[in-house]
Parts: sequence; structure tokens; C-alpha cells
Amino acid sequence: MVYLNLFTFPNGDMEFDFFIKKVKRTCYDSFYPFKILSEHGLERIDFEPVTILYGGNGSGKSTALNIIAEKTGISRDSIYNKSNFFPDYVNMCEMHLKASIPENSRIITSDDVFDYMLNIRNLNEGIDQKREKLFEEYLDAKYSSFQMKSIADYEQLKKVNNARFKTQSRFVRNELIDNVREYSNGESAFLYFTEKIGENGLYILDEPENSLSPMRQMELMKFIEDSARFFGCQFIISTHSPFLLAMRGAKIYDLDKSPVDVKRWTELENVRIYYDFFKKHENEF
Repeated sequence: MVYLNLFTFPNGDMEFDFFIKKVKRTCYDSFYPFKILSEHGLERIDFEPVTILYGGNGSGKSTALNIIAEKTGISRDSIYNKSNFFPDYVNMCEMHLKASIPENSRIITSDDVFDYMLNIRNLNEGIDQKREKLFEEYLDAKYSSFQMKSIADYEQLKKVNNARFKTQSRFVRNELIDNVREYSNGESAFLYFTEKIGENGLYILDEPENSLSPMRQMELMKFIEDSARFFGCQFIISTHSPFLLAMRGAKIYDLDKSPVDVKRWTELENVRIYYDFFKKHENEF
């Protein structure tokens, strides 16, 4: 499915005109995101159900994703580098929709995934601390010589009775929710994507391979392929991962080239380095 059909960014001449006409002669720390994508000759993206932006650090692929997300107005969780000139730049961009963008569309960044994993850990740490406290309360209640003297003591009476007629483990289970299951980083990251990506949506993924093992990257690749093919999803992805770059039917923009060019995944420098390395050691397998 294609919701976002094409997107254009201002070229160098348009940026020059903007500064001449609208920007006063004042010192600014940064004109970001101006002069980032234009230096790489990225002026237009024509989208497929899966479109990938490939490039090294500083190539502008994450910048392009944030600009597209801002222009389309899709949901996001984590904040990002948004300078004083960001709204001006976004206003200079243009997009063409093939269909209305669904409300459940969103951009997912590495910060979103890391925050999710950190929240699970913090929650479990709090539960563990509460569990230790309940163990102590159980022993104090079970072996106490408590006697009810007024209605104010009623809650303590219930706790004492619960402790005397229940095992320690059952007492604690009744008082405390079970730990949220904490997976490995790779498992948690993969689950985050499968939970956030639903049917019929535009999803922008910024380097989703972070925290994923090669096996999990292959699972994510299959999940994205199936979501695009069978469940009405469109994906715009920045990645270095050869597993994601090899995705069936993906259109790949190489931002390491100036001007930016569309490439097959086997033509990309990063993939060729992997190929040459394993080819060199082929006899060791």
C-alpha cells in the first residue's frame, strides 16, 4: 500500500533565496536542517510500499525521516533535534498523497525503543523492592501478638489473618502484581515494533536494527514484508542492516552518493564490504 506517493525537499537555490529574503543578518548557532540534504542532492523521493534511505553517519537520512514525519503530521513519542529553522524548512517541502494517511501511523526511533526497555526495567525494580517489603510484613504479621482495639485496627487485622492462614508466597502474590516479563534487549525491541505497528498505516522507522540480533533483524524483515504485502502498511526506513536492505521489493536511496541515487542492495558499499569479508573467509565455514 502507498499512502505517501512523493516528497520534495528544497534545493540549494531555494535555500539561498530563503536566506536572502527572510533571514536577518544575525548570528545563529545552527541553520539545521538547511544545507544538509541539498548538499547530497536529495530533492525528491518517490515512494514504494517499502522505501529505504541508506547512508553513513551525517548523510542526512534521519533528518529526512524527521522532516517527512513532521510534514505528514504522524504521531511520535520521543523529542528530536528541532531548531528554530525547522518549521520554515518543513513549509518549503511538498508532498503528494495517493491516499489519506491513517491516524495510527507513526515514526519509531531508537530513543522510543530504548525508553520502552528502560521503563520495563524500572517497573520491575520497583516491584522487586515492594516484594521484599511484603516478605517482611508477612513475617511480622504472622508471628505478631496483635489484638484489635478499635475499628481503626481493622485493616491490620485483615493483614494478620491473611498471613496466618496463607503461605508466604500466596500472601505476596495476592498483594503484588507479577513482574512484567522482562525479555532480552533484542526480544523487547522486536516486541516493541510488533506492538506499535498495526494494520493500514504509514510507519517511519529510524535504524530499527539497533538492539536487534541478526536473527531478530531477519524476523523484523519478514514482519515488515508481510505487513506491507498483506496488511495495508507503507514503510519508510533508514538502515545500514544488510538484512533489511535485502527486503523484497524495497526501493533504496543511497544518500552516500551525490546526487542521491537509487541502488540495488547488492550495489551498496556497506553490503559489498560484508560480502568481500565473508568471501575472503569462505573456506573457514
